[in-house]
Amino acid sequence: MTPLERIRIEKAAADCGFEREAVLNEHGQLELRSATFPEIVWVRVAEPFGYQLNASLPSLLTTGSEVGELLIEGIEQLYQALQQAAATARTMPNRVADQFRAKTLTLPKTTEAERLVVQRVGQDLFRSALLDYWQGLCCVTGLAVPSLLRASHIKPWARCASDNERLDVFNGLLLAPHLDALFDGGWISFSDRGGMLVSKQLSAAARVQLGIAPGWSIQGLKTAHLGYLAHHREHEFRHG
Repeated sequence: MTPLERIRIEKAAADCGFEREAVLNEHGQLELRSATFPEIVWVRVAEPFGYQLNASLPSLLTTGSEVGELLIEGIEQLYQALQQAAATARTMPNRVADQFRAKTLTLPKTTEAERLVVQRVGQDLFRSALLDYWQGLCCVTGLAVPSLLRASHIKPWARCASDNERLDVFNGLLLAPHLDALFDGGWISFSDRGGMLVSKQLSAAARVQLGIAPGWSIQGLKTAHLGYLAHHREHEFRHG
């Protein structure tokens, strides 16, 4: 690894949330760390060009398999991979719930109004985590207007058994407003591969009026999403 290559990787790492000083190990890999999460990503230059990434937690780098190794080409793809890895690490299961418990520890929870305040804290944290995880884009359409996007629970808040479930980033999708309404109402759901399922109760005319594209799907689903999606298809989706 040349000094210039190291500078490029270190700048990308710092820009993407790995703010601690990178260390070069005996395998020619730069070890990337953050103060906000314990997971580690290693990067080395791959011949003839590009980069090889490895992670202490495989799911930081993969979308379908659990390999924990990624070969990419060019600095732009390096930025994308590191941004996704950092966002995934920051929003791992229980981390958002731990923030919620810390923020609400001293808040009163006796009256309905007080409980609603506590719930709003959780919903705000959940939305922030989903904006981070999905990089500010609707996970179906790619709409990049964060103020319009909705943090949509896959398994509804009221049906969750614990704060860990309610605030699990994998129990959420970041959706454009009309898709959020459709998903929340059970008019659409998604397969384990991410393909959109549309209820037969939604007429062809309504689909056209809503601008639903037949090929729409979610890219980037992980294994942790699948149990929640199975619940949605079985209990929330309008069958028949």
